[in-house]
Amino acid sequence: MRENSLKGEKTLLASLLLSAPGPIVTGISVLLSFSTTQIADFLRRTTELVAIAVSWWVYRKLGQSVEIDDTGKTRMERMAKRFTSGAMICSGVMLFIITVLQMHSYRPGGNVTMGLVIAALGVLVNSWFWLRYRSLNREKYDAVIAVQQKLYRAKSFADVCVVIALATVAMAPGHPVTRYVDILGSIIITCYLLWSGLQK
Repeated sequence: MRENSLKGEKTLLASLLLSAPGPIVTGISVLLSFSTTQIADFLRRTTELVAIAVSWWVYRKLGQSVEIDDTGKTRMERMAKRFTSGAMICSGVMLFIITVLQMHSYRPGGNVTMGLVIAALGVLVNSWFWLRYRSLNREKYDAVIAVQQKLYRAKSFADVCVVIALATVAMAPGHPVTRYVDILGSIIITCYLLWSGLQK
């Protein structure tokens, strides 16, 4: 097994297990409110979970197999990167479509408490994983770990935007400005996800 790969594999598995309930809980909170940001958050978490699962599988396979040559290793690392970048781009595109469709007819409201709690916890957890992956990469560079570092940086930023938007909806659901804060939150997340996904 590669040096440092056990720590990397454990970190990837932990991030996969902690991310798994996210789409379910966020999906429930989407049913309790009509927040554009919350719908976007649900879609984002679902696609990111798939990307994390693929990265964990690739990292584990590369760490356990001595039969994979450099070409095979590069191909598998590229696959993990494509899934992760694809997840961010997909999330960004879906969010953009939802935001445009609901921009003129939607007014924030409903119960956003569950989504707000999940997003706040997401800021803490995702920031920790971002710093953890950065630390692992400083010890020894690994392409799969590097792409996870990029993903978790994007996840942390997106969660901060979600917290701000949902906190505004929770505090002043009927205020005219709240609608624009909710939509602006979605637009910022869209731009950041697309930028992160398209980065080389």
